[in-house]
Amino acid sequence: MKFCFTFLLGLIVTGGMAQTGTLNGSIEVQGIGATAHNTPFWFRSNQFGSVPLPGTSASVIGAIHIDYDTMRSRLIDWGASLEVRGDMGEKARATLIEGYVKLRIGVFELKAGRVKEMMGLVDTALSSGALAISGNALGIPKVELSIPNYYQLPWFGDLFAFKGNFSQGWIGEFPNQYGHLTSHANTYFHQSSLYVRMGRPEWALKLYGGFNHQVMWGDEREVFGPGYNQPGWKTFLYAVVGKTWHNSKVGNHLGTIDMGFDYDWEDLRLSAYHQFIYDEGGLYHLANISDGLSGISLTNKYDEQRVFHWSKVLIEFLYTKNQGGYPSSRYSPSGDENYYNNYEYAQGWSYKGLGLGTPFISTRTSTRPGLPDDSSDYFNNNRVVAFHLGLQGAVDKWYFTAKLSYSMNYGTFGTSIYGHSTGRLYVPPKYGIWQEVSQLSSFLEVKKELGGGYTVGCVGALDQGKLLNNSGGVILKLSKTFY
Repeated sequence: MKFCFTFLLGLIVTGGMAQTGTLNGSIEVQGIGATAHNTPFWFRSNQFGSVPLPGTSASVIGAIHIDYDTMRSRLIDWGASLEVRGDMGEKARATLIEGYVKLRIGVFELKAGRVKEMMGLVDTALSSGALAISGNALGIPKVELSIPNYYQLPWFGDLFAFKGNFSQGWIGEFPNQYGHLTSHANTYFHQSSLYVRMGRPEWALKLYGGFNHQVMWGDEREVFGPGYNQPGWKTFLYAVVGKTWHNSKVGNHLGTIDMGFDYDWEDLRLSAYHQFIYDEGGLYHLANISDGLSGISLTNKYDEQRVFHWSKVLIEFLYTKNQGGYPSSRYSPSGDENYYNNYEYAQGWSYKGLGLGTPFISTRTSTRPGLPDDSSDYFNNNRVVAFHLGLQGAVDKWYFTAKLSYSMNYGTFGTSIYGHSTGRLYVPPKYGIWQEVSQLSSFLEVKKELGGGYTVGCVGALDQGKLLNNSGGVILKLSKTFY
């Protein structure tokens, strides 16, 4: 008891150095010219659902934020954020990109609303997208209790630090394709995570490791019929801990187990990470251990103003081709993972039509027509080998962000020569064989601060290949920031 009390007191006292709120806002006007009906890949990917309309259009994005004030120190603090996008083109629409309130007590934070977030150990500025939650879709509305920043344990000489979250979200009506309920299920969302950092503050090397877990569930009695007799609280518990009911997990589970490190020199930081993905039970049996996302980045901490200055370079490698589905793969009772697709949820690992994870795993609505397609799979291409390069820097005070991605795509196991599998049972392909198709997508954004809070910028993107329809586009931006 004394140990627990000391631990909690340490959390709150440390958090007493937290800060209190400041107000700022911005408004941005965009003029967009893109290929009709084909918005370029990097215009619509990992934009937190802030996607321009295809063709010629205009957009206005307004945001206001109240955040913790680093100039003052208080135990209790609060903040809020609101971001709205309006689009005008072949149609008009308004989208709530972000809207939340938050309360901080010590190192604990309580947050409610829609949040722009990524989940896992990745480079949040240049990554091609985390495997579980990449920021590709709108944030699912949720209530979350978290320790958002690494808290150093007061024991072991500050050698260990940790952070994590526990949240409950609401997806709403979601298409269902299984059992007694054949239209929509009222669907909930749970998310939890725990990450640990090892390394004292003065050490150059720091090691990271942890996991995240997400699950969709809801309306089990309507889906599975009268045979499902678990009360609501037990269903929630089964979803959170991944417990099975009649040899099947309740809900659609997905997450990653991550590891990585940072190494600091005086002027440079080297970072590396890897995410292992789990969807069914393959990772437990090491059947899909070869799949995952690997990244390495180099950050320039030297801030001298020069004509050319690079700030960060990132290289990533994504491999999701195995899935434990080859005849030579380690045995797993669940067979091939069929990433992001689900037998119960017709639109799989998505929200509002967009994938929640890496955008390289693509939906049938985003790929070229005529590719082999199992009608029960919302994601018709989840076996991917991809290389991704990102670069940030400045040339004569014009700041730039560049991305170049090349992928080789193999459909699903259901459209491969092997067919889908469950345990040692293989079901021959029924919808044609997907031949390898390649795709190249590029992106370049440049912007310059004009003074007085004004910034002008231009974005260009281009797609070439056989997976997506060839497309291109340009966005002109003018923004004003208020303090």
